[in-house]
Amino acid sequence: MFDLFLDCSRDFLPAASHRLAKQSVYTYNPEARENVVKAVASILVVDDEAEIRDLLRDFLERRGFRVETAGDGTEMEAILRQKPVDLIVLDVMLPGRSGLDICQDLRATSRTPVIMLTAAADTTDRILGLELGADDYLAKPFDPRELSARIKAVLRRRAPGASGPAAKSGDARIYRFAGWTLDIGRRRLQDPKGVRVELTSAEFNLLRGLADSKQRVLSRDYILELSGAEWDSFDRSVDIMISRLRRKLGDNPRAPRIIQTVRGGGYQFVAETTEE
Repeated sequence: MFDLFLDCSRDFLPAASHRLAKQSVYTYNPEARENVVKAVASILVVDDEAEIRDLLRDFLERRGFRVETAGDGTEMEAILRQKPVDLIVLDVMLPGRSGLDICQDLRATSRTPVIMLTAAADTTDRILGLELGADDYLAKPFDPRELSARIKAVLRRRAPGASGPAAKSGDARIYRFAGWTLDIGRRRLQDPKGVRVELTSAEFNLLRGLADSKQRVLSRDYILELSGAEWDSFDRSVDIMISRLRRKLGDNPRAPRIIQTVRGGGYQFVAETTEE
């Protein structure tokens, strides 16, 4: 059924499966070719199911992306040694090292955006993936159009000079708080010793928005808007983003000096801040 993707007379969008019998669920989209993005971004798809790799390669290449594929972490590393990529689509359930382990290793050395593919009902994997630094997640089975849209959204947030909801053109402000330095124009965070701390795009946008808030209490919905993430504000995604940010800032949630939880309200940036 996957050869239907090669039929240039129509666009069929299969819902991918996850180690289950492949589902023959298709949606006809007669306007798809009009929306093809003339992009040059390089995408690496890591999934142990060859059919899904081929399906996504065909689909994404037809939308203007350059696509590499790998069946496991070893193949992924071999590709990354030869060429950089702009984004990695990473399945959680892989032979050998899991996608979660791979994501953790990637985050230790790289800021390359990662979108995790998880089983539809596996909330634990989704939460762990976000805690380990994934930029987004998508549950299987999924419509490839949604994956394409999420890839574009993550790449927009990661683009040089990209700005989040609260950014201003040419913003050169620098915030200093609790010994930390947040350089808005350079999108850079430095710890009290002057060492740069890597942030994902969503984490940077969130921290900037919190610093901009002037100690106002921010709701979870507004925090999602600040981060630019496309997650559900009714699950734990916001709490996970805050938890990740606190860890990087060394902020103890039981005695916070920077980000305080406001029960029933959201979160508040409580550090004394100077702006340059």
